[in-house]
Amino acid sequence: MAKLTIVFGLILILLGIFGYVGTGSQHPTALIPAYFGIALGILGGLAITNNAKRRMLIMHIAVTIGLLGFLGTAKSIYDYFRMTVEHVEFPFPAAVEAKTAMAVILLLYVLLCVRSFIQARRARA
Repeated sequence: MAKLTIVFGLILILLGIFGYVGTGSQHPTALIPAYFGIALGILGGLAITNNAKRRMLIMHIAVTIGLLGFLGTAKSIYDYFRMTVEHVEFPFPAAVEAKTAMAVILLLYVLLCVRSFIQARRARA
């Protein structure tokens, strides 16, 4: 899971950079996915260790950050559907799209981590 955490971190960093550049480099809040990606990347790097207790702690911290990021952006999924299906206009549609992408990426990450935690617990039992 540590390597997967690094991969998800890189994806979020790229999302943040593309969002920032795509908005004309005027909105620094477009870099928020990159900050989450940096945190996940660092934690993923720290989780590459032979110490099982340390790895478990770091991965639980990483999935908690992922969950908080998802919860902070989850409403954007609804906003995205309103924007595309109901044609509701938002002041910054690129922000809605970026937050939706971040929410989906982090949801997938959290689900994969939970699945891995369950498999690890079953393997220990």
